[in-house]
This record gives sequence, C-alpha cells and structure tokens, in this order.
Amino acid sequence: MSHQHHHSGRNLRLAFWLNLFFTIFEFIGGLYVNSVAIISDAIHDLGDSLSLGLSWYLDRKSKQGANSTFSFGYARFSLLGALINSLVLIAGSVFVIREAVQRLFEPEMSDATGMLVFALIGVAVNGYAAWKLSSGKSMNERVVSWHLLEDVLGWVAVLVVAIILQFYQTPYLDPALSLFITAYILWNVIRRLRETLMLFLQGAPKDVNLQSLQDKLLSIPNVASLHHTHIWSLDGEQHVFTTHVKLEEIQGLATLLHIKQQMKAALKPYGFAHYTIEVELSAEDCGLGEY
Repeated sequence: MSHQHHHSGRNLRLAFWLNLFFTIFEFIGGLYVNSVAIISDAIHDLGDSLSLGLSWYLDRKSKQGANSTFSFGYARFSLLGALINSLVLIAGSVFVIREAVQRLFEPEMSDATGMLVFALIGVAVNGYAAWKLSSGKSMNERVVSWHLLEDVLGWVAVLVVAIILQFYQTPYLDPALSLFITAYILWNVIRRLRETLMLFLQGAPKDVNLQSLQDKLLSIPNVASLHHTHIWSLDGEQHVFTTHVKLEEIQGLATLLHIKQQMKAALKPYGFAHYTIEVELSAEDCGLGEY
C-alpha cells in the first residue's frame, strides 16, 4: 500500500513539472506562430498546472499519519484533490467548447506547419505524463489521468488537423474535432465526479459486495445476526468496515476467540485499511437502535 502511495506522489510531481514547462513553451510558441488556438490551450494548460500542483500537495498531505484532529489520517485529502480537479476540468472543458463554437461562427485559418510541430511535442509530453498516471489506483490519480488524457487527445486532434491542412485548407475541422473530443472527456469526468461525490458522502465502494460479505460472516457458526454494518472509503482505495455481530450458544472464551479468528479470515481477502467488529452476546443490547 505504501509503495503504491510513493509512486502516486512521484507520478503527480512529474505530471506537474511536465505540464508547467510545456505551458510556458506553449505561450512562447503560440505568440511566435501567431496561433490563437495554441495560446488558448496554453491558458487551459496553466489551469491544469495549478490543479496538478494542488493534487501533488494534497497527495503528499494524504500520507500524513493519524492524529487527534484526523483520527483516520489524511487519506481523504487525496479525495479532495480529485474533486477540485474534476471541477477545474469541467470548467476548462466548458471554456474549450465556447471557443470551438465561436470558431465555427467566426472561422480563422491557422499556421498548419506550426500546429504540426507543436502537436508532435504536445502528444509526446502529455502522453508520457498520462501514461505514468494511467496505472494509478487512487481517485486523485484517476481524475488527473483524465485531465492529461484530455490534453493528449486535444493535441492528437491538432496533429490530425495540421496534417489535413497541409493538403486541404478548411477552417472548420479544428473546432469540430475539439467539440467531439471535449464532449467525450466531459462525459467521463462527470462520471468520475459522481463517483468522487459518492465517496465524499461515504457511499459504499463499488468494488466490495456488501451483501456477499455479510453472508460470509453470517455463515460462521454461532453468528446469529449482524447490525450497524457500514462500509465506506477514505480515498477510493482504502476502505473501512464496521459491524456489530450478535452471537449465540457461546460456551466459553475459547469459542469466542475461535469465532473472532474466523471473522478476521473472512475479512482478510477484502484488504480493508481499517475494520472494527463489535461482538455482542445473545442477551446483550448495544443500545444504539437499529439502522
């Protein structure tokens, strides 16, 4: 787990510096080739750099241990980074759509050769950063990878347009492709945002079948029932599980210890970061009510 977290911070740091240096390069190059499209993308990438820097900071923050203020540690700070990145990406996508629609009504020709050179560099730089984050497991990394994928697909579109413009001059191809790609990215980001919000609201993670888990615990001898069973995720990767277990026909301490060992064995395959099991005898009442 810690090895994966180490890689997440290193990958986010790499993505941040690559994106920042490329943004500066875009501003200079956009002015040089007199391309409004490239300058607009540079402004978009500047917002990307800010959100990537924030993601990197929050990812580092999420690795801090538990204390009296955050008893589970700071893992949910990574989730906060995913939420902010999703909102930034949606705002950036709306900006790109507005610019593309405006270009359809007020078409402009671009410097095809300059676009070709920048597209090749853009695909290489952003593609490498997106590839480094593509295997990330945290919600923060997954959202950032979509952030970078948007840039990669955007530059692929610029590359295709630049090649076509070498042979056929049309001002409508660039904004049309931009609209298609941005719509595709926006659809995926909204899905990720919905998943992130569910985790923020402590919804049950999709990769754990709660009913199947309860059935496993109920199949253990002497387990009569379960109540107050809850499962949620700290950051989309580290899950937490709690339950109250009502026992019956307990003959002694040895029986109780054997049941606890069986319950731990049943929970082990799920890889919970934290789990708590409250054991109650048949005559006990937890006093918390049923929910």
